[in-house]
Amino acid sequence: MWDNMWILFAIGSAWFAGITSVLAKCGIRKTDSSTATAIRTVVVLLFSWLMVFVVGSQDTIGEIDGRDLLYLILSGLATGASWLCYFRALQLGDINKVVPIDKSSTVITILLAFLILDEPITLGKGIGIVGIAIGTWLMIQKKETEGREKSSGKSWVLYAFGSAFFASIQAILGKIGISGVESNLGTAIRTIVVLIMAWIVVFATGKQDSIKKISKKEMIFICLSGIATGASWLCYYRALQDGPASLVVPIDKLSILVTIAFSGIVFHEKLSRKAGIGLILMTAGTILMAV
Repeated sequence: MWDNMWILFAIGSAWFAGITSVLAKCGIRKTDSSTATAIRTVVVLLFSWLMVFVVGSQDTIGEIDGRDLLYLILSGLATGASWLCYFRALQLGDINKVVPIDKSSTVITILLAFLILDEPITLGKGIGIVGIAIGTWLMIQKKETEGREKSSGKSWVLYAFGSAFFASIQAILGKIGISGVESNLGTAIRTIVVLIMAWIVVFATGKQDSIKKISKKEMIFICLSGIATGASWLCYYRALQDGPASLVVPIDKLSILVTIAFSGIVFHEKLSRKAGIGLILMTAGTILMAV
């Protein structure tokens, strides 16, 4: 039983990741996305180090070798890049536009896990990859056509694909980097890297003064999204430590169901028949790869 606990952690990661997007969208309606990302990271950092001390893994910091530390740092940099791209895309486009592209990182991760970690691609996984690819295309096609009149540009697409690419890189680097590190401690170390990166971007772009202009309501949502992210991370890297990356990542990507459901409730975003079919294909492909 305990050997399969990573599945429950992966499901928990999907749930918290799903509500993160909705909470973050509520917090960046008027707030600069880079500034919001930096603030959220502070919350995640506090949350992750709290868990380190709860489980008592702070005493193992000195046992981390240079190789694992390097991969954790690289994973943190990739995570920071993915976050900055993702929340910028969320600010510019609808959740139902951005999330399908971001979740397509599953395909890249499976391929990288095959090339780097020697995790096999079975027939089921191959069919799942095709299902996710076609499903993503259907959802994007529908949403781009529908949003053509209200969208001033398509730069969100580039940010969304950037988010997917860096998310795939961080998953692989994270898997390698936590092979000999307690998962909560690994998450906390990576978060320090993300925090430094996020605030460098804020000060480099001269947006530090915008912090004073953030409304109390948006600040609450930004902090709540940070807490949800912290919970998702802790579940995700705990699952990744015990389970194969090619299975943990697909389960985590089922967070799209949570996000789509809440985006419909909160933002009244609706799916057409084509987009609905795309969502079904993405979900079926993800489940097929997970089993």
